[in-house]
Amino acid sequence: MTAESAKIVRNASVVAGATLLSRILGFVRDLIVAFALGAGLPADAFFVAFRIPNLLRRLFGEGSLTMAFVPVFSRVKNEQGQDAAFDMARSALVWLVLILGVITVLAIVGAKPLVLMIAPGFDRNPELMSLTVDLLRICFPYVIFICGVALCMGVLNSMGHFLAPALAPCALNVALIGSALVGYFTGNNVAVFMAWGVLIGGVLQWLLQQPYLRRVGLSWRGNRSLDNPGVKRMGKLMLPTVFGAAVYQINIVLGTLLASFLPVGSVSYLYYSDRLVQFPLGVFGIAVGTAALPSLSALCAKGKDREFAETLKHTVGLTLFISLPAMAGLVTLAEPLIRLLFQRGAFDAVAVTATAQALVAYGIGLPFIAMSRPLVSAFYAQEDTKTPVKIAILCLIANVGVGYVLMQSIAHVGLALAVSLSSTLNFLLLAGIMWRRTGVCPLPWAGAFKSLLLSCLIGAGAWFSVSYGILWFFMIPVWVLIYGFGSLLLKSDDALMLMNALRRRRA
Repeated sequence: MTAESAKIVRNASVVAGATLLSRILGFVRDLIVAFALGAGLPADAFFVAFRIPNLLRRLFGEGSLTMAFVPVFSRVKNEQGQDAAFDMARSALVWLVLILGVITVLAIVGAKPLVLMIAPGFDRNPELMSLTVDLLRICFPYVIFICGVALCMGVLNSMGHFLAPALAPCALNVALIGSALVGYFTGNNVAVFMAWGVLIGGVLQWLLQQPYLRRVGLSWRGNRSLDNPGVKRMGKLMLPTVFGAAVYQINIVLGTLLASFLPVGSVSYLYYSDRLVQFPLGVFGIAVGTAALPSLSALCAKGKDREFAETLKHTVGLTLFISLPAMAGLVTLAEPLIRLLFQRGAFDAVAVTATAQALVAYGIGLPFIAMSRPLVSAFYAQEDTKTPVKIAILCLIANVGVGYVLMQSIAHVGLALAVSLSSTLNFLLLAGIMWRRTGVCPLPWAGAFKSLLLSCLIGAGAWFSVSYGILWFFMIPVWVLIYGFGSLLLKSDDALMLMNALRRRRA
């Protein structure tokens, strides 16, 4: 185990804990928004208005900017020193504000055409269209702040700090909860208050990062240049990452398009099952990928190729160690989980069964989706953003093609299974190319076998417990403990890394 591997485990645990808190707050936010905003005209207007800046966040801020920034920042810091790296960060912020400022002005002026692009049907309802346009003009500047937060995240992660960036989504959730409640209890338009809540949430997320940036030595006052070489390199790297994010969004749209040709309810079955798969991915998969990028970038910048390969191998192993039991739980407990969470009101037993079938098909691909995250980070650390995008396009074609074929016989389950198969292909291609580059297989076979063996064991136990009513739910912590103790008995490197990380945090 390398020193960087241990550091990734510690940092990933920080990100995972903060992400879990954010997800819980997000669930509370959804409950309160449903209570205060309802599902009428104001709700439709707000969700469409918020979707537009949120889409830009996903394309430019979430992942893309940070992925392009961190490797270049790490290289500049290693070759020219910390001051030069901070000059690059300040220069990047200037470009960010200039570009997004122009986009924001254009969006405010052309708010109505933007709304028509997303929701053309709103044009038939003047009241709905007018409100949506007003809300969009209020919340669109959020894009500037959230992309600024992504830049702060890149700096802090590169300097070894992960807590503040991971907690940033909590600030948005708190702002939306507060604005919804204030709007409701003061008798005002809740949608308008929530639009302001989006903007306030963006400001709060930005402010949350500033004390930690000052601690690592960065002040936004200082040398900056529109001609900074590091920013130019970052811009070249960022273009493919934005395209890759667009491919992901297109994948979702095409999946929904195919599902629309299936019986009514198919889109919903896929949506609810995907939400359950995204939970462990969001908490653990993304956490490991986020923690891995700065460490891998630093090793790459220092030319430590062997340590880079070994650290990546440990990181992929850690991801598999976490995702395999998660897969076992989702697959074996699919139906009781769906029944417990969703079976009420219009969500009947038929919907439970159909959604559970989709969850099983999605769940099979969970480890491969999760393991792809650190592999993509490794390519970005090498300042290669094109290869993951090319592979993503190939897998997009495979997903649509296989999904179309499978949906003819197994309907919506075929679409979910196609996602798992294309995700497996994505992992195999990424791993194969990285293996060829580094000479080290990114998958630790011995650790993978131990994790698979224990996951099958607890999966069988979980499946058997379903026969005893609600006992299956209370047995979940028991299966987690059995998996953990079993891993320690088998001397799993990943279990030992996690145990050492927990000991250091308590100390």
